[in-house]
Amino acid sequence: MNEPKLSQRLLSLDALRGFDMLFIMGFATLVVNVCHIFPGDVSAAVAESMSHPAWHGFSHHDTIFPLFLFIAGISYPFSLAKQRSLGATQGDLYRKILKRGALLILFGLIYNGLFRLDWPMRTASVLGRIGLAWALAAMLFLNFRTRTRIGIVGAILVGYWALLALVPAPDAPAGADVYSMEGTIVGYIDRLLLPGKLHNKIFDPEGLLSTVPAVATAMLGMLTGEFVRLSEQRLSGNRKALYMALAAVAFTLVGILWDLSLPINKKLWTSSFVCVVAGYSLGMFALFYWIIDVKGYKGWVLPFQVIGLNSITIYMAQRIVDFKGISAFFFGGLAAKMPETLAPVVASTGYLLVSWLFLYFLYKKRIFLKV
Repeated sequence: MNEPKLSQRLLSLDALRGFDMLFIMGFATLVVNVCHIFPGDVSAAVAESMSHPAWHGFSHHDTIFPLFLFIAGISYPFSLAKQRSLGATQGDLYRKILKRGALLILFGLIYNGLFRLDWPMRTASVLGRIGLAWALAAMLFLNFRTRTRIGIVGAILVGYWALLALVPAPDAPAGADVYSMEGTIVGYIDRLLLPGKLHNKIFDPEGLLSTVPAVATAMLGMLTGEFVRLSEQRLSGNRKALYMALAAVAFTLVGILWDLSLPINKKLWTSSFVCVVAGYSLGMFALFYWIIDVKGYKGWVLPFQVIGLNSITIYMAQRIVDFKGISAFFFGGLAAKMPETLAPVVASTGYLLVSWLFLYFLYKKRIFLKV
């Protein structure tokens, strides 16, 4: 039986994080450009999945953000065990959680243009939500037992559903749906309490109230990491992967059924959305964990590992560094010589390659941005 050594870093987590961030790095654009070469219903559906739905609905692009948060959750029980083995006190643990959460919020503000000194600016951000949701989930992980945390997740999901369904925005237009951008209490809280600009003027997809169910996403990741770590002696790697796959199916079915009364909606981060993305995240982790950490097939991992070990770096760098200009310098001439349908494929491939080589340079120099 080929068992992973859980005392070491789970390679599957770095690879899965890299796979997830690959779409942010430009792979989604490459997929869309390739699909344009082969017009048809299937390619059109694949291309459409590389962007977010306008409001309700679900696409592959909707999985990127919650999967990253779920992975951050999986990592925490391993990180916590290591910190405690090194003698960290409860105060040390709290300080590290608060520091990480604050840094992610700061990076989110920088990403939004903090240094332009142009107020009002948008204060909500993807990194800010990760910082808040992960930090709150980590606090709960430190203070409550497993069964209590499972109950908290259930209470968050049911409570959030009830709030959205029963409490419309006080300033909603007459007859507005409680799950619409104009009618939801989520947008009203943003307009009332969130400082700065909102992403859509009346609503922000990374706003305050919708961060609460994102805490549940992080908590589900932590429960997954806890299961993998604590079952090291009791269950084989194959059995753990199987149980996670079955849980993935269960969460997905619950989310699909819940969609009948509570629409799956990433911008609202609805409870049905939490379940569906938990199913996707669990399924992907089970697959990567089984292939890499259990079966030991690691020869293909490096391209994803290079990204996964510097995921925050590439997210921030694509906002700061002119990768598009660099790729145009090296690949613009070749793209210009290509037929009209192939030119975007060459350009997007060049952009992806330049971004990856930047991370590979950092990887070879052992330079990693750790938050």
